[in-house]
Amino acid sequence: MGSRLGEDPVRPERRRACRQNERCDGQGSLKIKNTMIDLTDKVTLITGGSRGIGAACIELFADADSRVAFTYRKNQASASELIASLSPKRQIKAYAVDIESEQDIKSTVEKIITDFGKVDILVNNAGVWKYGKVDEMSLAQWEETIRINLTGAFLFVREVVPSMKKNKFGRIINISSTAGQRGEAFYSHYASSKGGMISFTKSLAAELAGSNINVNCVAPGWVETDMTSEVLSDKDYKTKVENEILVGRIALPKDIAGPVLFLASELARHINGEILNVNGGSVLCG
Repeated sequence: MGSRLGEDPVRPERRRACRQNERCDGQGSLKIKNTMIDLTDKVTLITGGSRGIGAACIELFADADSRVAFTYRKNQASASELIASLSPKRQIKAYAVDIESEQDIKSTVEKIITDFGKVDILVNNAGVWKYGKVDEMSLAQWEETIRINLTGAFLFVREVVPSMKKNKFGRIINISSTAGQRGEAFYSHYASSKGGMISFTKSLAAELAGSNINVNCVAPGWVETDMTSEVLSDKDYKTKVENEILVGRIALPKDIAGPVLFLASELARHINGEILNVNGGSVLCG
């Protein structure tokens, strides 16, 4: 049978190679070595950094010689393990924070600025993704997701922008999702928070450009993280997801961290207010 319009006839073989953890177009077992981006003298704050996309960002930013502060909510063991593995490369420090607490975020950012002297780059990554039928969802469930995913990002921005304005330099990268662009059944609270993140990004870009602060957004699709592990443990469902992604595989955390690093670098100095889709072609947005 011939291939469908636009289909790569060798894609099934490529997909099998990726599933077997072989190198496939530079992927499969993904190892990124940064040879172009230098963030020496820059201080990066990454929220939700103890695992998943956040941890991958910490590793790449440390490789680029940035000093890194990151937050976590409860997983101190993972945070400590990450620091132990990367600290010889650069100054890295973890801070426990209640992402739903305005005062906790404010005091944490104050500590970070005291410890590091400034914040040049903010990566708003902390978030939750929980199932919920709209006709059964409680107000508390709705508000929890909005507070963590959107309000928390606003509070971190509010607290770091004075430091960026003072130094006449800043890069803010917000992590959204394809759900924020097309919606997601049974995750309406999550999709709403991520759609809000996209509008928040564009608004900040317009507001802060005069202070040499660029604000951009990365919108991932499916990513292999602790957050999605339970859903993707269903092999049939995982295969269905992979078949809907043009590149034939689900992203690894470093697939997202690489574009985040790019947007924080001078290579992206003329990019502002952009929503960078990193979804393997599962959602084709103009």
